[in-house]
Amino acid sequence: MAIDTRGETADKPSGEKKTRTSPALFYRQVVNELRKVIWPTRKDLITYTTVVLIFVLIMVAIVYGLDAALGWAVLRIFG
Repeated sequence: MAIDTRGETADKPSGEKKTRTSPALFYRQVVNELRKVIWPTRKDLITYTTVVLIFVLIMVAIVYGLDAALGWAVLRIFG
């Protein structure tokens, strides 16, 4: 059940002043867009979360390694 709300605001000629969208129209548009969203399943959500956490841990390890190596190098050169 889609609500066609385009006719309420899109029919204005380009020369006219634009008016604000009413809160009711905004709410209907938000609900209509949320109905179009394909929500992930629980399995997908767990998979995506696991991939992101692993990626973040790998990036933390890389940054920590570079920081430790550069810190060691700076201390050897200047310290």
